Amino acid sequence: MAAPKKGRRPTGAQGRPGRSLAIILIALVALTAGMFLSKQTTPRLGIDLAGGTSITLKAKSEPGKPDAINETNMNTAVGIIERRVNGLGVSEAEVQTQGRDHIIVNIPKGANEQQARDQVGTTAQLFFRPVLAFADGSPVAPEAAQNPTPSPSASGSGAPKAQDGNKSAPPAAPSSSATSQGRALSEALKAPVTATPSPSTGETKKADDTTAAAPAPTGPAEAAAADLQAKFAALDCSVKAQRLDAGKDAKPEDPTLACGKRGDVWGKWILGPAQVDGQDVKDAKGVVDPQRGMWIVTMQFTDKGADKFAKITGELATKQMPQNQFAIVLDGEVISDPSVSQALTGGNAEISGGFTQQSAQDLGNMLSYGALPLSFNEDSVTTVTAALGDEQLRAGLIAGAIGMLLVVIYLLVYYRGLAFIAIVSLLVSAALTYTIMVLLGKGIGFALNLPAVCGAIVAIGITADSFIVYFERIRDEIREGRTLRPAVERAWPRARRTILVSDFVSFLAAAVLFVVTVGKVQGFAFTLGLTTLLDVVVVFLFTKPIMTLLARTKFFSSGHPWSGLDPKRLGAKPPLRRSRGTAPAPAPLDAKEA
Repeated sequence: MAAPKKGRRPTGAQGRPGRSLAIILIALVALTAGMFLSKQTTPRLGIDLAGGTSITLKAKSEPGKPDAINETNMNTAVGIIERRVNGLGVSEAEVQTQGRDHIIVNIPKGANEQQARDQVGTTAQLFFRPVLAFADGSPVAPEAAQNPTPSPSASGSGAPKAQDGNKSAPPAAPSSSATSQGRALSEALKAPVTATPSPSTGETKKADDTTAAAPAPTGPAEAAAADLQAKFAALDCSVKAQRLDAGKDAKPEDPTLACGKRGDVWGKWILGPAQVDGQDVKDAKGVVDPQRGMWIVTMQFTDKGADKFAKITGELATKQMPQNQFAIVLDGEVISDPSVSQALTGGNAEISGGFTQQSAQDLGNMLSYGALPLSFNEDSVTTVTAALGDEQLRAGLIAGAIGMLLVVIYLLVYYRGLAFIAIVSLLVSAALTYTIMVLLGKGIGFALNLPAVCGAIVAIGITADSFIVYFERIRDEIREGRTLRPAVERAWPRARRTILVSDFVSFLAAAVLFVVTVGKVQGFAFTLGLTTLLDVVVVFLFTKPIMTLLARTKFFSSGHPWSGLDPKRLGAKPPLRRSRGTAPAPAPLDAKEA
């Protein structure tokens, strides 16, 4: 007879159950410790269980864009709003279209709920526009509009970064340079549109302005410039309605008016055509400047945006105050107007000045995820209570408890002592599931909703099914006449294949459901997939090792009637005594055959 191959574990080997049990014990202790260290011992709840806010947004038509409200733009807006809200850690937020021009946003109650509400309908249209003139936010006499106050500089250094004018004090009274500033403003407003080819030479010639006041309008371009200056003079930025209408419907390529705050004081600007927009920003985030100890927003431009930004800052650096500044305009409001003294290359910039942690992070979040393709009005805001969710959760938990009780009764009646192993394994699986859900709520914002609870209840049956498969394989081996210890080990390879195939099918179904669905159904799929993976972990690292150890005890190994492994009750065959490979003895020949 050939000798067995070295290094191959013989069938029925006991393995090392203590090592597997130590691994799962360490995992349980580590997860529990992490849960308490995170100072959160309960899972985060979704809007159906914790309550929250439901916001209805209505898309509004814009002049010149009659077909802007379409399915593509609405779906794009839904994606951007969802990324903004979830970027603040408000997971399980539901964002979906309703009808042709409405979007419904459901935000669970939580620490970042108000921030999410503030960002839901914000268009976040960002433009970098050159500053042509600045004045305080109060209306002025028409003649004063020709001599606007220069915007104060915030930088005396030539450092290659944008310095913010918004952190400066309110503007001073008009200086003696107001006349030259008025001429510069008139020239800047008219230059892009009044340059006309000379009939004789074909060269361009700009209108000459040598007086403090702008010349009387002589054509459409001059009239437009005069009209913009008149509106600038009359604009009162302390009035909200006028602030909102200041640059309304202005095209990026046209000069416009805008309001903004310098500290606690409103200011107003005449701004040139946009040179860089939000689509040129690759990434933005709010951070603390370690040198100045203040919150700033850092921006990284795309390659195309970096070229644009370097070009415009290079042009502005050659001009005088305030036309060496560019305004950062978000949704029509100036949030910063830094001055530059040299071209800013490298594709990076920063916005500073008066930011709090929340405002810096909010701005970085909106710039990172982009502008909405449409403008929205807030149609309604409804507070959702958790009363209905509490009733449904209570009903779901009662149903789960009843199901669990029925499973336990079945195990006790049919498997008797083996039921102890199954129940302890279910408790281990429940502990792992609970601690992981708590940590996921803290780490990635996972929120437990009603469908997720249903997924956890369904997982009870999946986990119990794995135990039953293993127990039945052990019983089959005992029916074949083997004693308990070899039966436990011989049953495992066959049971393991069945368990892995079954769990793979369940996990695949959960993964497909998670990918092809949205909203609350994803919570069901996520929980089902998570508990399926944990079923494999528990069966391999706990149920099998604990079964190996209990098989060594007298209660189970002797086949006690209450162990669930009584050979007589199972109809076991006589023990297999004969060794493998031994041929049976030939029967004796009778006299006739001899």
